[in-house]
Amino acid sequence: MPTPSEITIPASLLPADGRFGSGPSRVRPAQLATLSALGATVMGTSHRQPPVRDLVRRARSGIAQLLGAPSGYEVLLGNGGSTAFWDAATFGLVRSQAHHAVYGEFSGKFASATAAAPFLRDSRITRSEPGTLAIAEATAGVDVVAWAHNETSTGVVAPVVRPSWGGEGEPPLALVDATSIAGAAPVDLTQTDVYYFAPQKVFGADGGLWLAICSPRAIARIEEIAGSERWIPESLSLAAALANSRQDQTLNTPAVATLILLVDQIEWILGNGGLDWAASRSRESSSHLYAWAERRTWASPFVAQPSHRSPVVATIDLAPEVSATEVIRVLREHGILDVFPYRKLGRNQLRVGVFPAVEPSDVRALTECIDHVVAQLLG
Repeated sequence: MPTPSEITIPASLLPADGRFGSGPSRVRPAQLATLSALGATVMGTSHRQPPVRDLVRRARSGIAQLLGAPSGYEVLLGNGGSTAFWDAATFGLVRSQAHHAVYGEFSGKFASATAAAPFLRDSRITRSEPGTLAIAEATAGVDVVAWAHNETSTGVVAPVVRPSWGGEGEPPLALVDATSIAGAAPVDLTQTDVYYFAPQKVFGADGGLWLAICSPRAIARIEEIAGSERWIPESLSLAAALANSRQDQTLNTPAVATLILLVDQIEWILGNGGLDWAASRSRESSSHLYAWAERRTWASPFVAQPSHRSPVVATIDLAPEVSATEVIRVLREHGILDVFPYRKLGRNQLRVGVFPAVEPSDVRALTECIDHVVAQLLG
């Protein structure tokens, strides 16, 4: 039986592009060409001037078009990634108490932020085991209900459906973290008040920015809290982000390279058929991975419920006799990168990002390579 260092994958089996990261994700060569072309005129210029503001405008209008923003909804863009947005939302959207659905690392991070805020009541949290889905209800006293459309750490996808409300007064705001799925799955934004994400997954850009599609009720909540006595750091002020976004700019200098990559990806998806095209492309890849795993005696989808399996981040458990660490090592030595599991999950697992920039043919090649490696490891 060969050791991992002795295994060779034939070149004929290798994918054309071996990047399958769940974030940062594969960046298309055409995006990098656009970045190079615009570098001389946009990079290193003021973000208050037309060249950069035009990028912000194209990002905001493109996202609104791609995701079907309803009338009255606004696209906000701010400095920092989703982590910064969790803090900004804690300061600027939760009036007194939030209810979170937690079913993985990232859905838990926003819950941790609101739970730690000294000016809020203790957060309500509905939890489930990794690989399963939790649903948070709209209950009396809660003014925000929050969950993740896609849990990147486990590969669980959640429905985007506003929780039913039978209480008195206004229902809570529905805040949906879409960082790893926005732009690659159908969504009805009327079921949300804030649908927010960072651009380093589906949109093939670097981190450092967040985008949020906000309903009129969410805008009103931002303005209400900003006008209250609550202290909010300016860098985390959603009111400041709102005011600047309406002028197609950001509070501080943005990551201009990220803006260029983001805009190019948005317009690439729109030019190829929009959200339906992107969603079908990712679904083709993830469906192949799940079906492939189910046909193997030594592999299985981590998420047991098929309707809860992510279309963009596929998690595949391996049997104890097949070491994921050894498989990943061989793949990496052959240029197939970033199929490792989420570190805190601690499972013998592969995790494959299949965002729209990933060619379905490369995903099929990936599974052929894994078959070859496992056959060698098992002798």
